[in-house]
Amino acid sequence: MPLSRRLPKRGFHNPFRQEYAVINIGSLERFEAGSVVDLDVFRQSGLVSGRKCKVKILAKGELTKALTVRAHAFSAQAREKITALGGTAEVG
Repeated sequence: MPLSRRLPKRGFHNPFRQEYAVINIGSLERFEAGSVVDLDVFRQSGLVSGRKCKVKILAKGELTKALTVRAHAFSAQAREKITALGGTAEVG
């Protein structure tokens, strides 16, 4: 009997799953006020490795500066925190 039939099959792997690199809003405090923060800036600063291509911003931490943040996804609270300070959260 072939080895592939002898070994047990466990779990499920979804081939269509979208994986995001997660960045907390507190990590954005290192950037200057009024700057545009996008995927290239995240890679240069070391917040995102080159392996994952999509970025999601979460609301953990505090932000005190108005920034223009461009990411693939935002949590609802992160979007509220960014816009409350006068910044913009752009999906793209």
